[in-house]
Amino acid sequence: MTAPIATFRLTRTIAAAHDRLWHLLTDAKSREVWGAPSEDAVLVLETTDLREGGQERHRCGPADNPEFTVDTHWYHIDSPTRACFTETITAGGQRFGVSLVTYLLDADGPSTTLTVDVAVASMTGEDMQGDFLSGWTSGLDRLEHLISTGALK
Repeated sequence: MTAPIATFRLTRTIAAAHDRLWHLLTDAKSREVWGAPSEDAVLVLETTDLREGGQERHRCGPADNPEFTVDTHWYHIDSPTRACFTETITAGGQRFGVSLVTYLLDADGPSTTLTVDVAVASMTGEDMQGDFLSGWTSGLDRLEHLISTGALK
């Protein structure tokens, strides 16, 4: 039996300069702010090593129980235009899914066009694919909102 696989692409033109958006996407403290998919959820970075070959770990989930562990491995970093990494999500000893993510940033005057490509291999069935899409969509919505309100520096 093979794992269900899905791919999706999210493209946004974000009102932030190229270098600033790159920083917000890759800086560990910034990701803690925008990376949680809702006000009721948290993203807590435990380790960070932003470099090719670097690995990171964070926990995410409800604020009172961030039960999911996300292990990230950075494969390619071409600052400030492109990055490629994988994320493996586990909880309670069970692997839920693995994703391959690519960021592409194109300067567009005072804004930046961000393209996020995600390929998901679910270990628990097709519902996980929707969870990945929902998480990325919500996170990027939060990122845009926090930039527009000046909450992210």
